[in-house]
Amino acid sequence: MLDKTYDAASIESRIYDLWEDTGAFRAGAGPRGGDDTYCIVIPPPNVTGSLHMGHALNNTLQDVLIRFERMRGKDVLWQPGTDHAGIATQMVVERQLAERQEPDRRTLGRETFVERIWEWKAHSGGTIINQLKRLGASCDWSRERFTMDEGLSKAVLKVFVALHKDDLIYKDKRLVNWDPKLHTAISDLEVQQVEMKGHLWHLRYPLEGGATYEAPVAWDEEGTPTAFETRDYIVVATTRPETMLGDTAVAVHPEDPRYKDLIGKNVVLPLTGRRIPIVGDHHADPEAGSGAVKITPAHDFNDFEVGKRHDLPQINILDIEANLVLDGNGDFLASLEESAELAETLKLHGVDRFEARKVIVERMDAAGLLDHIEDHTHMVPHGDRGGVPIEPYLTDQWYVDAATLAKPAIASVREGRTAFVPKTWEKTYFEWMENIQPWCISRQLWWGHQIPAWYAPAPRIDNGKLLFFPHDPVFFVEQTEADALSTADKMFAQTFGDRKIEWIEVSSPSEAEQVLRETAKKYVPGSTDPISYPYWRDPDVLDTWFSSALWPFSTLGWPDQTPELQRYYQTDVLITAFDIIFFWVARMMMMGLHFMDEEPFHTVYIHALVRDEKGQKMSKSKGNVIDPLELIDEYGADALRFTLAAMAAQGRDIKLAPTRVAGYRNFATKLWNATRFAEMNGCVRVAGFDPATAKEPVNRWIATETARCAAAVRDGLETYKFNEAAGSLYRFVWNTFCDWYLELAKPILTGPDGAAKDEVRATAAWAIDRILQLLHPFMPFVTEELWQRTGEDGPAREGMLIHTAWPELDFADTDAADELNWLVEVISAVRSVRAEMNVPAGARTPLVVLGADEALKARFDTQLPAIERLARVDDLAFADTAPAESAQIVIGAATICLPLAGVVDLDAERARLDKELKKIDGDITRIDKKLGNEQFLAKAPEEVVEGEREKREEFVQLRAKMVEARGRLGA
Repeated sequence: MLDKTYDAASIESRIYDLWEDTGAFRAGAGPRGGDDTYCIVIPPPNVTGSLHMGHALNNTLQDVLIRFERMRGKDVLWQPGTDHAGIATQMVVERQLAERQEPDRRTLGRETFVERIWEWKAHSGGTIINQLKRLGASCDWSRERFTMDEGLSKAVLKVFVALHKDDLIYKDKRLVNWDPKLHTAISDLEVQQVEMKGHLWHLRYPLEGGATYEAPVAWDEEGTPTAFETRDYIVVATTRPETMLGDTAVAVHPEDPRYKDLIGKNVVLPLTGRRIPIVGDHHADPEAGSGAVKITPAHDFNDFEVGKRHDLPQINILDIEANLVLDGNGDFLASLEESAELAETLKLHGVDRFEARKVIVERMDAAGLLDHIEDHTHMVPHGDRGGVPIEPYLTDQWYVDAATLAKPAIASVREGRTAFVPKTWEKTYFEWMENIQPWCISRQLWWGHQIPAWYAPAPRIDNGKLLFFPHDPVFFVEQTEADALSTADKMFAQTFGDRKIEWIEVSSPSEAEQVLRETAKKYVPGSTDPISYPYWRDPDVLDTWFSSALWPFSTLGWPDQTPELQRYYQTDVLITAFDIIFFWVARMMMMGLHFMDEEPFHTVYIHALVRDEKGQKMSKSKGNVIDPLELIDEYGADALRFTLAAMAAQGRDIKLAPTRVAGYRNFATKLWNATRFAEMNGCVRVAGFDPATAKEPVNRWIATETARCAAAVRDGLETYKFNEAAGSLYRFVWNTFCDWYLELAKPILTGPDGAAKDEVRATAAWAIDRILQLLHPFMPFVTEELWQRTGEDGPAREGMLIHTAWPELDFADTDAADELNWLVEVISAVRSVRAEMNVPAGARTPLVVLGADEALKARFDTQLPAIERLARVDDLAFADTAPAESAQIVIGAATICLPLAGVVDLDAERARLDKELKKIDGDITRIDKKLGNEQFLAKAPEEVVEGEREKREEFVQLRAKMVEARGRLGA
């Protein structure tokens, strides 16, 4: 006998252990082990991570599909794994070292520090995997992969070398997002825009040689200049005065009449004396500020592009910590003449960027070159982990030629080989891909895949002397160190002939220089003695997105041609969030097409964002983060899973409130209690039972509705309409089966024994089995438990529910379904009217039917006992006119009347409903005024505006119901 209450906490862990112990999740495990395969690769969570609501949604939807297709007999593989999360993991271990007062990473050295990370990973890196198990994720954990494991590292090296040999990976000096705290380049995804109150400094740059122009200083109402003044300077505005030391031009719009004649002339850059040109470029907006902008190619992404168009010098004036680097900076000092002004500027060498900003502004003011200052609130990019403003920074980095790789990936989506769901996300994909920039893949970290490039100083023999250039080395890209040195031997043979090179590994160009100085001293032309020569490996590691881009095929064993790779690639659907369409989805498309000659998946499902119940984005600063593990602790994993699936409408964000999860916990309880009720009434499975043999209309009806529900769930999941599939299940289980079937069948179950009772018992048990099968992908724990427990009576189960075949049902008795659905509609309508009219619960009212033909009269006569019992009516009568003081309900061709004279005060009800309608109309008018206010729409947060729209829709729906109720009472 089932317990009185369903205890999710004790059952879920036991059921999950059962699945794991029996290998239920392994690839190929299932009801038929079919030839058709179905594969999903999990978006690998960071090894440092813990389960958040986005993970919960993402993995719930994946698991729903995996369990569904497994039950449909496919050979299913849900490939799990985690990402090594370069920056995040390195920070975790560095923080741990500091907390334990142990030596920092630089004291430990690279090799020892990386060993410490592996130790941390072994002890603490599996947290999120265990949390996914609590959610019920049925991944094949025996195949769990890690982006730094041996197999994936092999794949990464092969891809890097292959792309380099195809000229699709190269080294270049470009601007990157630089984190001055972490000393590394970071991706756009790791940059957060933070609104900050700052200033806009307007600076005067003097024209060279005393040149002047007429600058407008007053305008009429139409914007036509009315007054001018002669100026010998151009005003530029900046939020970062410290970068002016790296300016190499001033840009004006080529058609701007104020500056047209100045294009080609120079200004003198204050504080340095550098002559820099005035260039005409469309980047300068004549309507913004003075119409002139300073150009700093080494410290601004837009300026970098302007600099390329005009072949401007790139002067980097910051070091890796964002301190000014001026003294000894050849690019900065080039073409500058010694002066007291420059000497004063050089004192800023080594000064922090923000301290330098203050000094520069003070000096510009003292020189009369500070035009004016504005208060300016603007967005400042910050590193999401370093927490400090990032700098556009000019460095040597490794890049992928993304534009070339993107072309086949764009064609794949355009030609329909890979589809986005919802389709609207294809526009975002194309916008990113068709404007793609080179992909910076190098990071200045120690944790990650070290770049397989080895460097050696370029040698030259001049007059019998060995010359070398340690800071301008040549490099060799190969999969192994031995291959790189072999390649170097062949290249250096042009210099040293057959002379053997004894390679000495060093860590940096400066160490290489020390070795070479000794070698150069001993070098004797014509000698056959070995040459001692230094080399070093590139210290950088690859961006974690690089290894993740290979995920769909590297996890299956590539570059080895494994059976799994042959069987499961191409994978089926990728479920992910919109914010990594470019960072991950597009890159997987590029790599899959290039190396596998096939798309990595045929469908990309972009799930919604989970917000709080008010529609606000969850954040720690707002204090509105909802922890999925806390919800699981309180309500159970099934309740959370069903909530997320039921709310996962395509293209619509989820507004999650714990009360919704509590509601679906009640759903699990409802199913448990219904199954217990059936068990208490002897509803035991009958071997070979076929509902098509049932005689009772109520049984043929529930069998028909079960088949309809199965079709709706199947269609919903096949089209990724998770909310529609879940909604069909909810309505069928709660309303059709629990509320109506069991209630309508109760008189038979509690009546005398006989064929009818036996048939109801068998049908109820059959329907419960089908419910458990259909509901299993969404609520796996409670359904598996009930499957096990209801299998204790009747014929033995053939296996666990997880491996039971999906029910393919085609039974349909439309006559029985029509009659019983009509009965449900009648009873529901009468109940609804009684509630609307505040009819006392114990009061029984007459029932008068107008316009009934003979067939309808017969139907009423047949179902009268159920109507009287469940609708609390009696004295059924058929008439041509409605009784006085009655509420009327139209169902089909007939009108049902409830005479309420003496039961309720109809005048009072009319007055109450009129008052409610007036209030609702007022609420709608108030919201319409707000939504019609352009200032409100412009200033209010998006979630607030959307909330008002939703409130209006709720009022409109409520008003329709009230109008309907009021109409039933007449004038």
